[in-house]
Amino acid sequence: MKKVELIRYKNEWYQPGNSIKIFLWYFINILFFKTSIPFSSSVKVMLLRMFGAKVGHGVVIKNNVNIKFPWFLEIESYVWVGENVWIDNLTKVSIGSNVCLSQGSYLLTGGHNYKKSEFDLILDAIVLEDGVWIGAKSVVCPGVTCRSHSVLAVSSVATNDLENYMIYQGNPAKPKRSRVIT
Repeated sequence: MKKVELIRYKNEWYQPGNSIKIFLWYFINILFFKTSIPFSSSVKVMLLRMFGAKVGHGVVIKNNVNIKFPWFLEIESYVWVGENVWIDNLTKVSIGSNVCLSQGSYLLTGGHNYKKSEFDLILDAIVLEDGVWIGAKSVVCPGVTCRSHSVLAVSSVATNDLENYMIYQGNPAKPKRSRVIT
């Protein structure tokens, strides 16, 4: 049987951006986002825009948030990003309006091909449509689209797309019931 040989791992093809921009973002992220210091959301939004993110109005970003590469990030208006959220966007993440990312939620756009001995890097975008709620400590995996007003319950893992107005729970997340908004 073949084995994983990490010495053969190559990802030179992956160039997420200018090395100076990546270096500068590393420090901005640590100083203003991955900190308990309560910098205002308007300062964080301004910094995200400076680094190429597309950000709408009324976006709230709490403390200890980690954003990998803002130039791969699109956030519409009136989005809440809770404490300890990690947006691990090695590729594009699109977040619609009125989306809530609860504390400790994790958006993961990359993984590895476990079938290859080289353990190749695999990337796939994430889309969160309008009105989505990602519960605390939940994970959205690469390539997942959370359709309009879907909910991923606390500590759940979305490995497949979530349908409109449905509540999902578990690992892997399964539909539990409809979301009825009154």
